[in-house]
Amino acid sequence: MPGATTKPRHVEEELAPGVTLWRRIADDLEQAIALGTHAAGERLPGEVEIAARFGVNRHTVRRALAELTERGLVRAERGSGTYVERSRLPYPIGARTRFSENVGSAGRDPGGRLIAHGRETAIADIAKWLALKAGDEVVRLEILRSADRVPICVTTGWLPAALAGDAARVFRACRSITAMLAHFGIKDYRRKSTRITAAAADALDAERLHLAPGRLVLVLESINVTPSGVPILASRTRFAADRVELMVES
Repeated sequence: MPGATTKPRHVEEELAPGVTLWRRIADDLEQAIALGTHAAGERLPGEVEIAARFGVNRHTVRRALAELTERGLVRAERGSGTYVERSRLPYPIGARTRFSENVGSAGRDPGGRLIAHGRETAIADIAKWLALKAGDEVVRLEILRSADRVPICVTTGWLPAALAGDAARVFRACRSITAMLAHFGIKDYRRKSTRITAAAADALDAERLHLAPGRLVLVLESINVTPSGVPILASRTRFAADRVELMVES
């Protein structure tokens, strides 16, 4: 068309191999994962080995691995390597949501450990969730949970200090919220409400969950109550979005 400008074809032909090479490597590795050549949880060959196999530099390999990470197929663990992701963990949310039961039902090994704790005055939101008065104290627990040793979520939980002042010590011993609450005389509890949003992982959560900073996390804010309706536990859980499939049960 007169006056129209087009990119010279020879330039396209020269650029195409370099521009798309990382994508072709990513596609090849994705096919190998799909065929089972690299099994779920397996460590991929190192960058040097992959670069030698395809005859490229390590920068191109890194770009290909970054693409696989974006596709949710692999995860990079700092200082360890790149691993094939397992399929997303089905995670039901209902009146009786229990992490260990959900993970165990999916055929995976649940894990949980206390990574931080404290005793503090409840901020307005937490006081409201737990039906506390201004100035009342709460115990804060930070718990990192995993499935087959892969980090799944970080939970910040708050309990009334008057009920569970020694919660950190008890949880560290039993590694179970249900067992910890039973220790304080709460034999049963249920989920009263759950609010689900999404956010970018901050630097601390990204480090804990082995995510690249800014990756998406699903945020669950929940309130748990006794059978008679007394609030006993409020929590804010950040799930690695590409590792779980949340299912809200009715």
